Amino acid sequence: MNLYFECKSGISGDMSVAALLDLGADREKLEKALKSMKLDNEFSYCITKKSVNGIMATDFDVILAEHHTEHHSHQGEICEHCHCEDEHHHAGSHGIHTPHEHRNLDDVNAVIDKADITENAKNLAKKIFKIVAEAESKVHGKDIKDVHFHEVGAIDSIADIVSFAVLFDDLSPDKVYFSTLTDGQGFVTCQHGKIPVPVPAVCEIVAAYKLPLKISDNDGEMVTPTGAAIAAALYTGEKLPDEFVIEKTGYGAGKRHYESPVLRVMSIK
Repeated sequence: MNLYFECKSGISGDMSVAALLDLGADREKLEKALKSMKLDNEFSYCITKKSVNGIMATDFDVILAEHHTEHHSHQGEICEHCHCEDEHHHAGSHGIHTPHEHRNLDDVNAVIDKADITENAKNLAKKIFKIVAEAESKVHGKDIKDVHFHEVGAIDSIADIVSFAVLFDDLSPDKVYFSTLTDGQGFVTCQHGKIPVPVPAVCEIVAAYKLPLKISDNDGEMVTPTGAAIAAALYTGEKLPDEFVIEKTGYGAGKRHYESPVLRVMSIK
Protein backbone atom coordinates (compact mmCIF):
# COMPACT_ATOMS: atom_id res chain seq x y z
CA MET A 1 0.00 0.00 0.00
CA ASN A 2 1.24 3.49 -0.94
CA LEU A 3 -0.03 6.92 0.12
CA TYR A 4 -0.53 10.00 -2.03
CA PHE A 5 -0.89 13.36 -0.25
CA GLU A 6 -2.74 15.73 -2.55
CA CYS A 7 -1.85 19.15 -1.14
CA LYS A 8 -3.68 21.38 -3.62
CA SER A 9 -5.56 22.94 -0.70
CA GLY A 10 -2.48 23.15 1.50
CA ILE A 11 -1.36 20.97 4.38
CA SER A 12 -1.31 21.36 8.17
CA GLY A 13 -0.80 19.08 11.14
CA ASP A 14 -4.48 18.74 12.04
CA MET A 15 -5.50 18.22 8.41
CA SER A 16 -2.91 15.44 8.07
CA VAL A 17 -4.08 13.68 11.25
CA ALA A 18 -7.70 13.97 10.17
CA ALA A 19 -7.02 12.62 6.67
CA LEU A 20 -5.25 9.52 8.04
CA LEU A 21 -8.12 8.92 10.48
CA ASP A 22 -10.57 9.27 7.61
CA LEU A 23 -8.48 6.80 5.64
CA GLY A 24 -8.96 4.22 8.40
CA ALA A 25 -5.92 4.52 10.67
CA ASP A 26 -6.48 3.05 14.16
CA ARG A 27 -8.24 5.53 16.48
CA GLU A 28 -7.67 3.35 19.53
CA LYS A 29 -3.91 3.56 19.01
CA LEU A 30 -4.24 7.33 18.77
CA GLU A 31 -6.25 7.57 22.00
CA LYS A 32 -3.78 5.31 23.82
CA ALA A 33 -0.83 7.37 22.59
CA LEU A 34 -2.27 10.74 23.61
CA LYS A 35 -3.32 9.47 27.04
CA SER A 36 0.13 8.01 27.64
CA MET A 37 1.76 11.45 27.32
CA LYS A 38 -0.09 12.50 30.49
CA LEU A 39 -0.79 16.03 29.25
CA ASP A 40 -4.52 15.89 30.03
CA ASN A 41 -4.22 19.10 32.05
CA GLU A 42 -2.95 20.94 28.97
CA PHE A 43 -5.19 19.78 26.15
CA SER A 44 -8.04 17.54 25.04
CA TYR A 45 -9.18 16.73 21.51
CA CYS A 46 -12.25 16.15 19.38
CA ILE A 47 -12.71 14.05 16.25
CA THR A 48 -15.75 15.10 14.22
CA LYS A 49 -17.23 14.77 10.77
CA LYS A 50 -18.01 17.94 8.84
CA SER A 51 -19.06 18.86 5.33
CA VAL A 52 -16.48 20.79 3.30
CA ASN A 53 -18.01 22.01 0.02
CA GLY A 54 -20.34 19.01 0.11
CA ILE A 55 -17.54 16.51 0.86
CA MET A 56 -17.82 14.71 4.21
CA ALA A 57 -14.41 15.04 5.85
CA THR A 58 -12.89 14.24 9.25
CA ASP A 59 -11.85 17.09 11.53
CA PHE A 60 -9.22 16.70 14.26
CA ASP A 61 -9.39 19.49 16.79
CA VAL A 62 -6.96 19.99 19.68
CA ILE A 63 -8.49 22.05 22.50
CA LEU A 64 -6.14 23.87 24.83
CA ALA A 65 -7.17 23.75 28.49
CA GLU A 66 -7.98 27.46 28.82
CA HIS A 67 -10.12 27.36 25.67
CA HIS A 68 -12.51 24.62 26.74
CA THR A 69 -15.31 27.09 27.46
CA GLU A 70 -15.10 28.34 23.87
CA HIS A 71 -15.23 24.87 22.34
CA HIS A 72 -18.06 22.70 21.01
CA SER A 73 -19.61 25.16 18.60
CA HIS A 74 -19.23 22.71 15.69
CA GLN A 75 -22.31 23.81 13.82
CA GLY A 76 -23.52 21.14 11.43
CA GLU A 77 -20.85 18.63 12.50
CA ILE A 78 -21.30 15.06 13.73
CA CYS A 79 -19.32 14.57 16.96
CA GLU A 80 -17.69 11.14 17.17
CA HIS A 81 -15.06 11.39 19.90
CA CYS A 82 -14.60 14.19 22.44
CA HIS A 83 -11.92 13.65 25.06
CA CYS A 84 -12.48 16.38 27.61
CA GLU A 85 -12.50 16.34 31.40
CA ASP A 86 -16.31 16.64 31.47
CA GLU A 87 -17.83 14.21 29.01
CA HIS A 88 -21.17 15.99 29.12
CA HIS A 89 -19.66 19.41 28.30
CA HIS A 90 -21.63 21.38 30.87
CA ALA A 91 -21.42 25.11 30.32
CA GLY A 92 -18.62 26.66 32.34
CA SER A 93 -17.09 23.35 33.38
CA HIS A 94 -13.80 24.00 31.59
CA GLY A 95 -13.05 27.50 32.80
CA ILE A 96 -9.83 26.68 34.63
CA HIS A 97 -6.80 28.35 33.08
CA THR A 98 -3.78 26.08 32.89
CA PRO A 99 -0.54 27.83 31.90
CA HIS A 100 1.49 25.85 29.39
CA GLU A 101 5.16 25.18 29.83
CA HIS A 102 7.61 26.68 27.35
CA ARG A 103 9.47 23.58 26.16
CA ASN A 104 12.58 23.44 24.03
CA LEU A 105 13.33 20.62 21.60
CA ASP A 106 14.90 18.43 24.30
CA ASP A 107 11.79 18.87 26.45
CA VAL A 108 9.55 17.92 23.54
CA ASN A 109 11.66 14.85 22.81
CA ALA A 110 11.34 13.82 26.47
CA VAL A 111 7.53 14.01 26.15
CA ILE A 112 7.69 11.86 23.02
CA ASP A 113 10.03 9.35 24.67
CA LYS A 114 7.60 8.68 27.51
CA ALA A 115 4.66 8.16 25.15
CA ASP A 116 3.43 4.60 24.73
CA ILE A 117 4.10 4.43 20.98
CA THR A 118 6.39 2.44 18.70
CA GLU A 119 10.02 3.40 18.10
CA ASN A 120 9.17 4.16 14.47
CA ALA A 121 6.46 6.60 15.57
CA LYS A 122 8.81 8.23 18.09
CA ASN A 123 11.54 8.65 15.49
CA LEU A 124 9.13 10.18 12.98
CA ALA A 125 7.66 12.58 15.55
CA LYS A 126 11.14 13.70 16.61
CA LYS A 127 12.19 14.15 12.98
CA ILE A 128 9.18 16.36 12.25
CA PHE A 129 9.77 18.47 15.37
CA LYS A 130 13.44 18.89 14.54
CA ILE A 131 12.58 20.14 11.05
CA VAL A 132 10.23 22.77 12.50
CA ALA A 133 12.70 23.77 15.22
CA GLU A 134 15.56 24.14 12.73
CA ALA A 135 13.41 26.40 10.56
CA GLU A 136 12.28 28.51 13.53
CA SER A 137 15.85 28.84 14.80
CA LYS A 138 16.95 30.22 11.44
CA VAL A 139 13.99 32.59 11.18
CA HIS A 140 14.49 33.97 14.70
CA GLY A 141 18.29 33.95 14.60
CA LYS A 142 18.56 31.66 17.62
CA ASP A 143 20.43 28.49 18.40
CA ILE A 144 18.09 25.50 18.11
CA LYS A 145 18.56 24.89 21.87
CA ASP A 146 17.10 28.34 22.55
CA VAL A 147 13.97 27.87 20.44
CA HIS A 148 11.23 27.30 22.97
CA PHE A 149 8.15 25.29 22.27
CA HIS A 150 5.76 28.25 22.18
CA GLU A 151 7.74 29.35 19.12
CA VAL A 152 7.81 25.88 17.62
CA GLY A 153 4.02 25.94 17.62
CA ALA A 154 2.45 25.50 21.11
CA ILE A 155 1.00 22.41 22.79
CA ASP A 156 -1.26 21.57 19.85
CA SER A 157 1.85 20.79 17.78
CA ILE A 158 2.79 18.02 20.21
CA ALA A 159 -0.68 16.53 19.82
CA ASP A 160 -0.75 16.97 16.03
CA ILE A 161 2.74 15.63 15.36
CA VAL A 162 2.60 12.68 17.75
CA SER A 163 -0.89 11.81 16.47
CA PHE A 164 0.29 11.92 12.86
CA ALA A 165 3.35 9.78 13.61
CA VAL A 166 1.22 7.15 15.39
CA LEU A 167 -1.36 6.98 12.59
CA PHE A 168 1.25 6.96 9.82
CA ASP A 169 3.08 4.14 11.59
CA ASP A 170 -0.20 2.26 11.91
CA LEU A 171 -0.77 2.45 8.15
CA SER A 172 2.92 1.72 7.38
CA PRO A 173 2.83 2.55 3.65
CA ASP A 174 5.55 1.23 1.37
CA LYS A 175 5.92 4.53 -0.49
CA VAL A 176 4.69 8.07 0.00
CA TYR A 177 4.04 10.63 -2.72
CA PHE A 178 3.30 14.34 -2.41
CA SER A 179 1.79 16.77 -4.87
CA THR A 180 3.14 20.30 -5.10
CA LEU A 181 2.39 22.16 -1.86
CA THR A 182 -0.06 24.97 -2.56
CA ASP A 183 0.01 27.99 -0.25
CA GLY A 184 -1.87 31.27 -0.13
CA GLN A 185 -0.64 34.85 -0.13
CA GLY A 186 -0.95 38.05 1.85
CA PHE A 187 -0.25 38.31 5.58
CA VAL A 188 -1.15 36.56 8.83
CA THR A 189 -0.87 37.91 12.36
CA CYS A 190 1.23 36.06 14.95
CA GLN A 191 2.71 36.96 18.34
CA HIS A 192 5.46 38.90 16.59
CA GLY A 193 3.03 40.93 14.45
CA LYS A 194 2.09 40.61 10.78
CA ILE A 195 4.19 38.22 8.72
CA PRO A 196 3.98 37.36 5.01
CA VAL A 197 2.50 34.18 3.53
CA PRO A 198 4.10 31.72 2.92
CA VAL A 199 5.23 32.23 6.50
CA PRO A 200 9.01 32.39 7.04
CA ALA A 201 9.31 28.96 8.70
CA VAL A 202 7.53 27.35 5.74
CA CYS A 203 9.91 29.11 3.35
CA GLU A 204 12.88 27.74 5.28
CA ILE A 205 11.51 24.19 5.27
CA VAL A 206 10.63 24.06 1.57
CA ALA A 207 14.03 25.55 0.72
CA ALA A 208 15.98 23.13 2.93
CA TYR A 209 14.15 20.03 1.68
CA LYS A 210 13.56 21.10 -1.95
CA LEU A 211 9.79 20.78 -1.68
CA PRO A 212 7.86 21.99 -4.75
CA LEU A 213 5.68 24.99 -3.86
CA LYS A 214 2.94 26.88 -5.67
CA ILE A 215 1.26 30.15 -4.67
CA SER A 216 -2.51 30.34 -5.17
CA ASP A 217 -4.88 33.31 -5.26
CA ASN A 218 -6.23 32.44 -1.80
CA ASP A 219 -5.66 35.09 0.84
CA GLY A 220 -4.07 33.55 3.93
CA GLU A 221 -1.97 30.64 5.16
CA MET A 222 -2.65 27.23 3.60
CA VAL A 223 0.65 25.51 4.43
CA THR A 224 1.64 25.61 8.09
CA PRO A 225 5.15 24.91 9.41
CA THR A 226 3.92 21.60 10.88
CA GLY A 227 2.34 20.64 7.56
CA ALA A 228 5.49 21.53 5.65
CA ALA A 229 7.59 19.59 8.17
CA ILE A 230 5.41 16.48 7.74
CA ALA A 231 5.94 16.69 3.99
CA ALA A 232 9.68 17.29 4.43
CA ALA A 233 10.06 14.32 6.78
CA LEU A 234 8.44 11.95 4.27
CA TYR A 235 9.28 13.52 0.90
CA THR A 236 11.48 11.42 -1.38
CA GLY A 237 11.10 13.35 -4.60
CA GLU A 238 9.67 10.27 -6.28
CA LYS A 239 7.03 11.12 -8.87
CA LEU A 240 3.48 9.80 -8.68
CA PRO A 241 3.00 6.98 -11.23
CA ASP A 242 1.17 7.96 -14.42
CA GLU A 243 -1.45 5.34 -13.62
CA PHE A 244 -2.56 3.86 -10.32
CA VAL A 245 -5.54 2.29 -8.60
CA ILE A 246 -7.18 4.17 -5.72
CA GLU A 247 -8.05 1.79 -2.90
CA LYS A 248 -9.47 4.37 -0.49
CA THR A 249 -9.54 8.15 0.02
CA GLY A 250 -9.33 10.10 3.26
CA TYR A 251 -10.37 13.73 3.65
CA GLY A 252 -8.93 15.95 6.39
CA ALA A 253 -10.79 19.19 7.06
CA GLY A 254 -8.92 22.44 7.65
CA LYS A 255 -9.82 25.28 10.01
CA ARG A 256 -9.01 28.23 7.74
CA HIS A 257 -11.61 29.99 5.61
CA TYR A 258 -10.51 29.66 2.01
CA GLU A 259 -11.71 27.78 -1.04
CA SER A 260 -11.92 24.01 -0.33
CA PRO A 261 -9.86 23.71 2.91
CA VAL A 262 -9.40 19.94 2.77
CA LEU A 263 -6.37 17.66 2.52
CA ARG A 264 -6.98 14.54 0.45
CA VAL A 265 -4.85 11.46 1.09
CA MET A 266 -5.27 8.43 -1.14
CA SER A 267 -4.29 4.82 -0.53
CA ILE A 268 -3.07 3.65 -3.94
CA LYS A 269 -1.44 0.70 -5.64
